[in-house]
Amino acid sequence: MNWQLLPQFAVTGLLAGGPIALMGLGLVLIFKSSYIFNFAQGQLLLMGTLVTWWLAVELGLPLWLAIVLALILSAFFGFAIERLALRPMTGQPLLSIILMTLGLSQVLQGLALLLFGGVQRNFPQIFSAANPYKIITPFVFNDKPIAVILKQNLVWSFVIAILGVIVIGAFFRFTRTGLAMRGTSEDHELAQSIGLRIHRIFGISWALAGVVATTGGILLATSSGLDLSLSIVVLAAFPAVLLGGLESIPGVIIGGLLIGLAQGLVAVSQVQLIRNAAEIMPYVVLMVVLLLRPEGLLGQKRIERI
Repeated sequence: MNWQLLPQFAVTGLLAGGPIALMGLGLVLIFKSSYIFNFAQGQLLLMGTLVTWWLAVELGLPLWLAIVLALILSAFFGFAIERLALRPMTGQPLLSIILMTLGLSQVLQGLALLLFGGVQRNFPQIFSAANPYKIITPFVFNDKPIAVILKQNLVWSFVIAILGVIVIGAFFRFTRTGLAMRGTSEDHELAQSIGLRIHRIFGISWALAGVVATTGGILLATSSGLDLSLSIVVLAAFPAVLLGGLESIPGVIIGGLLIGLAQGLVAVSQVQLIRNAAEIMPYVVLMVVLLLRPEGLLGQKRIERI
């Protein structure tokens, strides 16, 4: 373990957990409303980010306008997916619907390759790459205080991601539509019997998932660039969601931060000598937690009478 670099990598890992939590939120949105685990979330993220790049670079629109238009298009795209691909699956076994999302992910990945190609692209910078933030920690190494250097895009991506998760959490808790989405996830037939339009709720949840995915993709692309492999980063969100609890929005934040911290600690330790150790660590953490608490840290433990 390189103790001198430990604070730097720990804080960087925690900040990287913000976008992971935001990506996980898209999975929770679908699950809380329809009880479906969406395997196409990474491809929604990829398509939304590519559309943003196309609007800003190819069409020359101001970046803020390109982002707004891309978020609107992502909402319509998510709604269209629910209407055209998933609504005809109503009444089918849950496994069939989940496999539909898996097939949808491959279709969207191929569509992204067909429309945009597989080359690496530089995404327009939202935050300044100069003037990083410097924090002096209380830790000392060789009689000198250890400083933590944080890039602006990392800090502001974390802030935006966490604010996004909080806003969506408030939407679920305090709005009529959010409460209806929570009620629908508990029992579709009961929700219909009291007058809830569950298909409309499913469409809203997919539209929100598209907006959340595009936002997360934009935040990631500003620091890591943009290519077809961007959809793979959502793989880190799956352990974060299961770690925090599939139905818990606060759990998504905790899970994302823990996964980011774990990756940061692995990066600074001797374990980094193992190939792809940082990518493997989220699943190691997930396995340990699920063995001790299968429903996740903040998930609901369901007890059914037989």
